[in-house]
Amino acid sequence: MGVVVVNKKNLAKAKWRGPVGQSVKKRLEAASKRKRKGTEMKLLKTTAAMAVLALMTGCASVNMAPQQESSQAKQFEAPAEGMAGVYVFRKESPIGAALKKDIWIDGECIGESARGVFFYHQVEGDQEHEVATESEFSPNTLSLVTESGNNYFIEQYIKMGAFVGGANLRLVDEEQGMEEVSKLSMASPGNCSR
Repeated sequence: MGVVVVNKKNLAKAKWRGPVGQSVKKRLEAASKRKRKGTEMKLLKTTAAMAVLALMTGCASVNMAPQQESSQAKQFEAPAEGMAGVYVFRKESPIGAALKKDIWIDGECIGESARGVFFYHQVEGDQEHEVATESEFSPNTLSLVTESGNNYFIEQYIKMGAFVGGANLRLVDEEQGMEEVSKLSMASPGNCSR
């Protein structure tokens, strides 16, 4: 049995039969078909993964306060006498961008957050207040003891959950809070999902 070199020119003429009885031409055609099918499957998987990723990183939107109110709140002026100011903000992060999460202070709806927004709310000074955020299974809370005349800055952040992203809260110092809030826009208060 001799060695036959098969290329495109003599592929049509190839008649050599292998141990399973297939001609070289049929074997090459089958291999080419398998390779195309593998490439098509990789393309399909990549497209599906990109579609899922696009859905997960969509953006949530909430009603925004007028620009003048947002600019006024960013002056960080002292709150009214006997009161404390509370800024609750969510950074411009791609993590959880499609999620909206409710925020409450002492059981009162402050609003529904989305990425890149903040809320400003005055509370009675010299008291303890409970700030809560909607999370995956139950609200997460933060106790805040205020002093009259001061502003407080609370970051709401999104964290991984079992089924959907949850949210939590952390108190940040005034300098960091003012820096973050100055980059954001104020959302309209009082619109919670529950």
